Amino acid sequence: MVNFNENILEDNTLLSINNRGFAYGDALFETIKASYGKLLFWEDHYFRLMASMRIMRMEIPMNFTMEYLEEQILKTLTENNLSNASSRVKLTVFRNEGGLYLPETNDISFLIAVKPIDTDFYIVQDTFYEVDLFKDYYVSPSLLSSLKTNNKALNVVGSIYAKENKLDNCLVLNTDKQVIEALNGNVFVVKGNTIKTPPIENGCLKGVMRKQIIETIESLPEYELVEEAISPFELQKADEIFITNVIVGIQAVSKYRKKTFKSEVSKLLIQKLNIKIRVS
Repeated sequence: MVNFNENILEDNTLLSINNRGFAYGDALFETIKASYGKLLFWEDHYFRLMASMRIMRMEIPMNFTMEYLEEQILKTLTENNLSNASSRVKLTVFRNEGGLYLPETNDISFLIAVKPIDTDFYIVQDTFYEVDLFKDYYVSPSLLSSLKTNNKALNVVGSIYAKENKLDNCLVLNTDKQVIEALNGNVFVVKGNTIKTPPIENGCLKGVMRKQIIETIESLPEYELVEEAISPFELQKADEIFITNVIVGIQAVSKYRKKTFKSEVSKLLIQKLNIKIRVS
């Protein structure tokens, strides 16, 4: 069952072919992890969505409060018997249909879809995980590149490339040939006691888990967090590389080309992250 503008409908409900999310990618989405009726980092998701809607010049309804959207998500979880389980929630907001590139209205609709997932909290991913660079296409850094929109052609083609080359993921470059993120999350590079992640200005997604990890690292006196551009040459000199998103948490990279990596910092941060969730 899905939630379309407060109405609980079958998940095979058809949207119009004139839906602007389908026709023009005129849509935003948030992927949220729910654990036993609790929306993890919900405030960060909500404020990112509101900021993104303003950038996209969508009209934000008066009732679109944090409490209202949380209520609608929890309602959808209940209708799917997922209130006492862990789930992936996808909240999509799209401009109402009408017009071509120039919309006839800035009013919006929303859709909430949920799926069960296996893990309640975040766990250390010890499986072998190999990445390489995706160099067929590049991200042009701008405010739009930091948003979660329906325009994800690079991520789709990059994922197909990774599968064809028996890779678990790829690292994405911007037009300055700097490493900015993975296909499905932000990237962090560890060298000694320094942990680097690209700044938003380089073109990476303004990730909710990225924010949590930055705050966690900054609370650890033994490590220094640096937001700086990352060159591909730094990857083979790194002690550790990991990828972050709200569903997996932290995914340690095992291998990049001929270099293999440890996962000590990843394991430490996973522990700190779970403690943060339990006390929040």
